Amino acid sequence: MSVQEASSLQLWGAGGFGSLVGWYLYHVNRHRVSSVRIADLVSVVGAIGGGAVLAIFPSGSDLFGAYGIGLFAGFFGYFLVLIVLVTLSRNFGIDYFIDGRRRPPAPGEQIPSGPDPGAMGDNGEGQVRG
Repeated sequence: MSVQEASSLQLWGAGGFGSLVGWYLYHVNRHRVSSVRIADLVSVVGAIGGGAVLAIFPSGSDLFGAYGIGLFAGFFGYFLVLIVLVTLSRNFGIDYFIDGRRRPPAPGEQIPSGPDPGAMGDNGEGQVRG
């Protein structure tokens, strides 16, 4: 069985896909609401090198290498963007990375109670507020 040479477009596509998966993995792990479970580790390992990924990008191929580089770039890219945003914000300090602390709101400001509705306005029950 001969191995085909991957084109630049295929390599960029595999790297882009890996960066999206890495970005999403960091996002999901950062916004967890419960403690870490073994199922979390299984899902991360599955996303990084599971059967579906190996079917798309065969192990040892240039495509799998580009996917791995993209995964690294997306995962740590999220962290670097977070560092920049926390550094630029007046509301957060370095303690945010340790335990999520933030500065108290200024007079006249308040933090809404309840869960964060997210960008789409999810009411916490899997439905969009109407």
